[in-house]
Amino acid sequence: MGNIAWVLKMAIRDFRKNFSRLLLFVSSMVIGIAALVGISSFGDNLKNDIENQSKELVGADLVLDNSTPLGSQPTDSIALAQADEINFASMVAFPSSGESRLTQVRVLEGDFPFYGKLETLPVEAESTFRAGGRKALVEKILMAQFNAVVGDSIKVGDVTFVIEGELQKVPGQTGIAATVAPAVYIPMEYAQETGLIQFGSRLKYLRYYQLSDDVNPDELVERYGEQWQEDRIDADTVEDRRRQTGRSFDNLTNFLSLVAFIALLLGCVGVASAVNVFVKEKLASVAVLRCLGVSAWDAMKIYLFQILLMGLVGSVIGSFLGTALQFVLPTVFKDFLPVEVSMAVSWSSVGFGILTGLIVAFLFALLPLLKMRKVSPMATLRPEEGETTLKKDPLRWAVILGILLFIFGFSYILLDGWKAALGFTGFVVFAFAALWAVAIGIMWVIKRFLPISLNYPIRQALANLYRPNNQTVSLIATIGLGTAMISTLFFIQGQLLDEAKFADKEDQPNMLLFDIQDYQVDSVITSVKNRDLPILQQVPIVTMALESINGMTKKGNDTLPDEEKRSRGLYNREFRVTYRDTLISSERLLKGKLRKVENPGDSIFVSFDQGYAMRTGLNVGDEIIFNVQGRPIKTYIGSFRDVKFNQVSTNFLVLFPEGVLNNAPKFHVVITKTKNDRQSADMQAEIVRKYPNISVINLGAIVETLEEILGKISFVIQFMAFFSIATGILVLISSLIISKYQRMRESILLRTLGADSGVVGKINTMEYFFLGSLASLSGIVLSFLATYLLSKFVFQLPFRGPYLEAFMVYLCITILTIILGWLNGRKIIKKAPMEILRG
Repeated sequence: MGNIAWVLKMAIRDFRKNFSRLLLFVSSMVIGIAALVGISSFGDNLKNDIENQSKELVGADLVLDNSTPLGSQPTDSIALAQADEINFASMVAFPSSGESRLTQVRVLEGDFPFYGKLETLPVEAESTFRAGGRKALVEKILMAQFNAVVGDSIKVGDVTFVIEGELQKVPGQTGIAATVAPAVYIPMEYAQETGLIQFGSRLKYLRYYQLSDDVNPDELVERYGEQWQEDRIDADTVEDRRRQTGRSFDNLTNFLSLVAFIALLLGCVGVASAVNVFVKEKLASVAVLRCLGVSAWDAMKIYLFQILLMGLVGSVIGSFLGTALQFVLPTVFKDFLPVEVSMAVSWSSVGFGILTGLIVAFLFALLPLLKMRKVSPMATLRPEEGETTLKKDPLRWAVILGILLFIFGFSYILLDGWKAALGFTGFVVFAFAALWAVAIGIMWVIKRFLPISLNYPIRQALANLYRPNNQTVSLIATIGLGTAMISTLFFIQGQLLDEAKFADKEDQPNMLLFDIQDYQVDSVITSVKNRDLPILQQVPIVTMALESINGMTKKGNDTLPDEEKRSRGLYNREFRVTYRDTLISSERLLKGKLRKVENPGDSIFVSFDQGYAMRTGLNVGDEIIFNVQGRPIKTYIGSFRDVKFNQVSTNFLVLFPEGVLNNAPKFHVVITKTKNDRQSADMQAEIVRKYPNISVINLGAIVETLEEILGKISFVIQFMAFFSIATGILVLISSLIISKYQRMRESILLRTLGADSGVVGKINTMEYFFLGSLASLSGIVLSFLATYLLSKFVFQLPFRGPYLEAFMVYLCITILTIILGWLNGRKIIKKAPMEILRG
């Protein structure tokens, strides 16, 4: 006990002298802890709010939906109230400006939502809209786009409505959803009058139910589920939506926590680097203690206690900042959240942050501290006696194993399964190992091949990269990984946007007209040609459902053991197919061949997309019976195609041969290419005016929408990447300050030998230039590799080197390093050597 008291007493005495320097050791981990605690607290509050606001997510207790009218349902008589909705995509026009856009039209009857409300401006518009008359509620993003105000007109199909209110928020809808498909609400009594609900229209029929408290919606789904499955009716309850939403946002918060954890790991490398320098300076003191009879372990405990104490201070500060951070996060994520997030201190998250901080401070500080136990009394005379290599120290290898187990355990908690955790741990190890190898390699090359003929300041600056107390490894590891993360995010965003801007490419179409009825095809094509526009594709589309596979219907499929069942979605989905006997540019035949139907009695061979067939367990030769508007058609799978769905074209999962579906009910798609935005707008206005039921997709407008969405996502990702960059900068600052004392001795020596302050300043500037250049270039190379792999294997995009962006990142990191290095050493350079020595 006395031994422990003496260790604590010595630690506190030494702590007073080293407090400011020890504060630097933990400053780099504060941001990582803050990010972890902030995201964890935000996740806890979000989870509670999803639980508490689950009914507002749906707006009802039970929702049924189908692609055909629902008719009478067994739950109608049980409900306290019900509301119906028809949901479909359609063009709407603003008569005052003549402009139009594809929107989500929601035809509403009843008092939906039963929980929560449609938030409108003015507030009373939510109720006056239901009072009768040709009134519409229009999404605020749509109002802003066309400079519309309440009281203006909007035309939906053949009917013109007065805009009764600006729709601010819909229960369960996120800002991103509103950006992609802004909604227009109109009353059900005008549905048929619009002329948009006709055969071939792609409609979704929904029925919302409000149930009494003693009726369990999930029990109703279980009771009537078989009947609804038979009728292809999908049932959704509050519990379903709560579970689905909760799972989605659990995955989001876990991903964000991993990003924060990477920032923390960067800080931990900074801690290990700083403690390593601290230990080197304390080896002489430890040797003196050893001469006085203190054991090596007790000497090490003195400094371990100091590090743990500062680790606790850093963790508490980080947890406090993280608790404050959670008040910012709802604003950052507002476009992605379906509920209002409350603010409350999550003490479990605070405790988690403090514990995590203590563990990482202990593990990463222990690695260099263990050197102290090898210090002998002889080190007072021979300093090299205090040095020990990692290769000869099994205990330090055990600490490295502990660090890896900690990283694996932490990621295992956040990720789904040990494979994902192992992959994350492997990525961290690979990234650090790659950057460490680069740093060691650079130091070896400079030490081995540094030309003696180089200009003296440059030669001295390069030599500083491998001399004692250098920060080359720690800076390249931390700044390099931070640079790699944010560069990869920027580069991938650029790749996606470049690929999205297909409307600007000469060989790509930029306008699609769909929902064209048989009797309208010829006149639409004439209208397009009259404007001197090409008809790039004119494609018939037939809607059908899958009846059976090799004689197995959906009902029979449900009786099979789980391992033999096919996906229920295969039987429930609607297939939209076309017919032709040739492939187009976005398709490639992989297996089998396309077979024509020569005679009326010939077998019908269809072609499936290979990716979809593999996911659903279909094989060439399988018998498939399709239900085409009540008529069964027996077919066989004759071939598999590779379909490039990311190309602008009419791509289909299933392709029929000519001569089978020619007389089936269908609609058509026409694809063309306009020369400019004005021509696009004129063409769109003419089509909407003549044929209100036809929808027009202007791909140029889609690119703008995609850029807006990617911009929002990019902001969130960059906000998270900021923690890694900020941590890297803190590590850079602390590393430069810690190495200041070593550079001070060298500067004094150089000044004493006759070098003026200008020469010393050049040496320091060049050293920081090399450090910044090597760190940023290492990170950029790693980000190029990551961008290439993501482009090729995840997004399946051609890789284009973002060289200009990479150069800008390089300049920013390098200039920042030079400025910080100059600010750090300017006082030493300007002072006279004797003044510093006396100090």
